[in-house]
Amino acid sequence: MAIDPALRQLALHTLLAAFPGGTAPRWAGDLLADGLAGHTLFGTNVADPEQLARLTAELRSARTDALIAIDEEGGDVTRLGHRTGSPYPGNAALGAADDEELTHRVHAAIGADLAAAGINLDLAPTVDVNTADDNPIIGTRSFGADPELVARHTRAAVTGLQSAGVAACAKHFPGHGATVTDSHLELPTVDVPLALLRTRDLPPFAAAVQAGVQAVMSAHIRVPELTGDGPATFSRAALTGLLRGELGFRGAIVTDALEMRGAAASAGSIPRAAVAALAAGADLLCIGADVDLPLVEAVAAEIAAATVDGRLALSRLEEAAARTAALAAWTTTGTPGPFTPDTELGLAAARRAMTVEGDVTALRSPLVVRFGAGHSIAEGRVPWGLAPHLDGVEHIEVAVEGTTPEELAGYAGDRPVVLVGRRLHESAAARTLIEKLAADRPAGVVEMGWPSSWRPAGVRAFVITHGASRASGRVAAEALGLTR
Repeated sequence: MAIDPALRQLALHTLLAAFPGGTAPRWAGDLLADGLAGHTLFGTNVADPEQLARLTAELRSARTDALIAIDEEGGDVTRLGHRTGSPYPGNAALGAADDEELTHRVHAAIGADLAAAGINLDLAPTVDVNTADDNPIIGTRSFGADPELVARHTRAAVTGLQSAGVAACAKHFPGHGATVTDSHLELPTVDVPLALLRTRDLPPFAAAVQAGVQAVMSAHIRVPELTGDGPATFSRAALTGLLRGELGFRGAIVTDALEMRGAAASAGSIPRAAVAALAAGADLLCIGADVDLPLVEAVAAEIAAATVDGRLALSRLEEAAARTAALAAWTTTGTPGPFTPDTELGLAAARRAMTVEGDVTALRSPLVVRFGAGHSIAEGRVPWGLAPHLDGVEHIEVAVEGTTPEELAGYAGDRPVVLVGRRLHESAAARTLIEKLAADRPAGVVEMGWPSSWRPAGVRAFVITHGASRASGRVAAEALGLTR
């Protein structure tokens, strides 16, 4: 059945598509000319600042008010720095430093970098309260585990980003911080009373709304008392009742990527997920990273069909398109505040965040061992660790499983050992290996993930960076006297 051109255009107004590579395929520009809200860029789209600026200019040539979005959180989730690591520490580091002016300055700098690259919507900051120590997807992306601290830094981050003329998007509503599974892979459940949600998870979102945040991203998480059996992204009670009605949010509600299993599997397909999200009150739909022209057209066709068969009120679609247009208009009419570049800002912030316990003097001229660690889908394969910053110090990488203390001791000879990892406390093998090495020789640990109370017996020093940004790796190497 042919799609009504007017309905197709209206549906396109609510969609963020994506494409691979450093240049835009012709269809990406054609869809913008037809009314597509915009595109989300990923690491695969970014080679260097000059190339990125050319790409965004190419997209804007199709329509000047196109939304060009990116996940640039700083710290462990960076698209601009996906080849090298971010020059700015992430939220956990900023929360550890607990200086709201510093958080504002770092996010203003991130905003300025994005604006210079032609990006006008940052799918950040993450404002989840990370109350689950073993949360596999939030962790160091969060400012911390205390709602009041997270709320204060949320306010600073939002105002910092938006001072650069880049719209901020607070995520992941109503709070992904208590989950122990990844919504990219399944539908996590947070089975708590609404009263706890209001005191623990919602204060940062309230702070973001009060700070004038232009967008809020929904989470593909299930909160039975609020969302029933489905995710918040499909819940009118969550998006329209709680976010709009209770918190008073008037900006654009953006979905997390609909290709994620927490959404697509719940609805049966990405096009059906799009209809369910719009019906619940979402305005701008992130399709995901693996997008092509047929998929965008299929989503638009499903939305259009839903307005005809009664699954989606036409007035709701019109409202969503209007809110998306208002978001785009904000990015073209705002006047960025004054900004003074500071090339040392990221390092200064990372130093403020770092904790050094013990005595590093026994660790001179060590063997540096990085434990290989996986990465979340949100992070991607971003370089991390101390290797780029070492001066005349040998560095190796090993897998924890299958590596024995005896092998490392033999390789190190009479040298001290510095062991670098992320969330080391979660691995029994890592804990055992570190403690056995520390019993044999001077050893130190650099923890670059979400920290814990675990401290291995016998280590001379324990360094906590609260994240694995390039800046954090540099200051850790500095603290150990190992830098170039």
